[in-house]
Amino acid sequence: MFELPYFARNVLLGASLLGIAGGVLGCFALLRRQSLLGDALAHAALPGVCLAYMLTGSKTPLVLLAGALAAGILGAMLILLFVRWSRVKEDTALGIVLSVFFGTGIVLLTHIQKLPYGNQSGLDKYLFGQAATLLPRDIVVIGVLCAIVVGVTVLLFKELKLLCFDREYGASVGLPTRKLELLLTLLLVVVVVVGLQTVGVVLVVATLITPAAAARQWTERLGVMLALAALFGGGTGAAGALISAGVARVPTGPVIVLCSSVILILSVLFAPRRGLVWSAVEERRVAWRIRSENLLKDLYKWGEQQGDDWTRPVPLSLLMGVRGQSGRQLRRVARRLTSGGLLRSADDGLQLNSEGHAAAAAVVRKHRLWETYLTRRLELPTDHVHRDADAMEHALSDRAVARLDELLGHPASDPHGRPIPRSPA
Repeated sequence: MFELPYFARNVLLGASLLGIAGGVLGCFALLRRQSLLGDALAHAALPGVCLAYMLTGSKTPLVLLAGALAAGILGAMLILLFVRWSRVKEDTALGIVLSVFFGTGIVLLTHIQKLPYGNQSGLDKYLFGQAATLLPRDIVVIGVLCAIVVGVTVLLFKELKLLCFDREYGASVGLPTRKLELLLTLLLVVVVVVGLQTVGVVLVVATLITPAAAARQWTERLGVMLALAALFGGGTGAAGALISAGVARVPTGPVIVLCSSVILILSVLFAPRRGLVWSAVEERRVAWRIRSENLLKDLYKWGEQQGDDWTRPVPLSLLMGVRGQSGRQLRRVARRLTSGGLLRSADDGLQLNSEGHAAAAAVVRKHRLWETYLTRRLELPTDHVHRDADAMEHALSDRAVARLDELLGHPASDPHGRPIPRSPA
């Protein structure tokens, strides 16, 4: 039976808890369009780590993380000051703080390496993380942090939701928006600083934004998004720790980021409604429906031209000339409608049956009612409404059509004098 070593259990628990806290806070950063804030704060923390070592000579994680926390808070305050008291935009302020602080950190790190025994300081692990160094006391800190993040989210859920989606309205009803923004920023600083030891400066933003971005693909509700982000963050943290423990010389931090990236890619591809595959399937379904409705409408209009006689089959050659379709395309749509019980094939032509006639009449009804609406209510010329009605006939719901008919006073004909089919009783 496979059993994790003692240090690996620490890594597993720490990475999972950090993923939960990062995923929850990352949702707010993502929704407030502050995805780069975590990245800027992570880079801002590096000079704090270096200065803490230079001032104390200690490599104790608590000392170094305290320096990172101070530098991160300073960076966050500078960003807020830039945005509030100058004309510098937020993205510019993020870039300034990120580059200046990170550049300072690299200079200090290079200087430390040149000091006596400086190459043994091990500060470079904060660039890419070293989760194997997590100790039980670190797990306690991460656990307390996770509890604080989840607790704040639950207690202030309504306020934070309003802050994300309608800040101006929140301020107008007395919501302390600035204090809430400051609270979220401070929590983000703490999560970033704690995450430095696990995934490092370069990769910590991925533990914040990637689970949140993946969760966003699956839902439109904030509560569900927070739960999914926590699940994705904790799950990918655990998966990264297990893979790192099972494969020799594979760093935990980058593996966690790769696991998060896999979840994000799968979400972007297969999430309902927002996924690319779902969108492609839905687009194809809509295209088929439009082609089918167009064919039904063409058959209906041909029957009108024959004195309202829909019993005669319409030759395929004639239908091909209506919309410039190829015979292959037309036959594919016709086969689908025939199998659906709306058409009959006869003498190399197509004929509407009773169900097909009703479906075709419904499409024509939508088209002609919309033309009537555009000419009566919007006073558009009759020769300017056909193209718009061609598009709207595929989008109007039955309820909208009934309301439109009532609004227009149940007209019998469209602006061109053609009869508008009546709605079936």
